[in-house]
Amino acid sequence: MPSSPKFFHARQSSPNRRSTTLIVSGCLIFGLAGFLFGIVSLSRPIKCLRGEPRSVRVVWERGSGGNAGGGSSDGNKRHKVMGFVGIQTGFASVGRRQSLRKTWMPSDPQELQRLEEATGLAFRFVIGRTNDRSKMLELKKEIAEYDDFIQLDIEEEYSKLPYKTLAFFKAAYALFDSEFYVKADDDIYLRPDRLSLLLAKERTHSQTYLGCMKKGPVFTDPKLKWYEPLSHLLGKDYFLHAYGPIYALSADVVASLVALRNNSFRMFSNEDVTIGSWMLAMNVKHENNQALCSPDCTSTSVAVWDIPKCSGLCNPEARLLELHQKESCSKSPTMEPDE
Repeated sequence: MPSSPKFFHARQSSPNRRSTTLIVSGCLIFGLAGFLFGIVSLSRPIKCLRGEPRSVRVVWERGSGGNAGGGSSDGNKRHKVMGFVGIQTGFASVGRRQSLRKTWMPSDPQELQRLEEATGLAFRFVIGRTNDRSKMLELKKEIAEYDDFIQLDIEEEYSKLPYKTLAFFKAAYALFDSEFYVKADDDIYLRPDRLSLLLAKERTHSQTYLGCMKKGPVFTDPKLKWYEPLSHLLGKDYFLHAYGPIYALSADVVASLVALRNNSFRMFSNEDVTIGSWMLAMNVKHENNQALCSPDCTSTSVAVWDIPKCSGLCNPEARLLELHQKESCSKSPTMEPDE
């Protein structure tokens, strides 16, 4: 590299000539420096600049009893958002995640950031852990590529969904300062813009349990998928509770869940029933919204899935792509036009 430019003092006898020489010398020095800098820059690999990583692994202090003493492995502070959407997923759902990233949830980190800024919502896949090293390695690669996960320090197993759900709400509360916390499955088609409007609606009750509400018979046959071993505590029919594919809890409700110890909750076999039972013990407002369980895309649908045939979309990998091709699903206005 050329040395730093030096200052030359002109003699009184030839000021014009000295000034011209100084200017020419300075131009040559800066020109040569720029040329050399360009060569060095081109010889180095170009790296894309990215912001702070979105993915985070959440662990809990062993002595806290699952209380609010958890935190992220990188010490992140709580991020302020209007709503946090945790998309529950598993190790066998790689195809579902890929389909989601081709539809309503952008795969590109910058596009995801633009969606989050436009809606006031944050979106992350939520997954636990497994003892299968090969699966954990594949997950690590996926996280490095897409940076859209929250990893929970809990075994990923279908029979433990109620425990994972509680861990999710506690982790989400620790990471995000949000007005609503949304639990969503990875096999539904979602309109983030309409979900944002729904969550932003003015409410008089600070403790809200928002979902597509239902009642139904308690399954007592062990051969059935939705069998409930604790059916003797429930009677013949379930109480009012939200369908499992998507529902939301307001910040005050989640704060109450975080304040309690894990072993103080009764866990039923089914996650949606478990959450519903906790809501009965709290002074919450049950807000029923059928737009969260629409069987097809409409001008008002927020979440679309194949109710009642499947608890989500049937064949979700293909159906997600199929729905996204429909103009009524992906391109219809956020709000119904005024007549």
